[in-house]
Amino acid sequence: MQELIAVALITILAVISPGGDFAMVTRNSYLHGRRAGVLTSLGIASAVWIHVGYTLLGVSILLLKFPTLFHFIKILGAIYLVYIGFKTFNHYSVTVDLNVSSKTLSDIEAFKNGFVTNALNPKTTLFVLSTFTQIVKPTTSIYIQLGYGAFMSIAHLIWFVFVAEVLSSPLIRNRLLKKQKYVNRFIGAILILLGGMLIFSSIPF
Repeated sequence: MQELIAVALITILAVISPGGDFAMVTRNSYLHGRRAGVLTSLGIASAVWIHVGYTLLGVSILLLKFPTLFHFIKILGAIYLVYIGFKTFNHYSVTVDLNVSSKTLSDIEAFKNGFVTNALNPKTTLFVLSTFTQIVKPTTSIYIQLGYGAFMSIAHLIWFVFVAEVLSSPLIRNRLLKKQKYVNRFIGAILILLGGMLIFSSIPF
C-alpha cells in the first residue's frame, strides 16, 4: 500500500509540474482548439508507455550505465522543443471564428506533437526511471508494475485533457487569441528556454 501511495503521489506531482508537455498542450489548445489539444494530450499519454516499456524491459539500465546515451536523448528532445518554440514565437496571427468548426492542425500532427514531445522529454525519463528503480520493489509483480504504468499514462491524459478543455473554452481562448502575438512569443520563449536549459545541462564541464 505504501508503494502504491508513493507512486501515485510522485506521478501526480510530476504530471502537473510545468514543462514541455504543458507548453505544447497550451499552444495547440488555444491556437487550434479543443480537438487539437485533446489529441496532443493523447499523444503525450501514449508516449509515456515508451518510458515505462524500456524501464520494465531493463533497457533503462543502459541509460543509467551510459550517460552519453541519456545526454543524446536529452539533446534530441531539447532541439525539438527549440524548433517548436521558434515556430510558435514566429507563428502568424490567425483569425478564428469560434462558432465555426475549423481545423488548422491535422489530427496526426497534433498527436505527433504530443507524442514526440513526451517521448523525448528527459523529465518523463527521469520520473519513470526513478519511480521504478527507487520506489517499486524488484519483487513487485510485473502485472502491478504494468498497472503503475497505466496509472502514469492515464494521469497524464486526464490532466492534459483538462488543460486542453480549459484553454480551448470560448471565453479563455477568445481572450488568448486577441493577444496571440504576445501569447505566442511567451509560449515560444518558454519552449526555447526549456530546450536551451536542457542543451546547457547536457554539456560536460
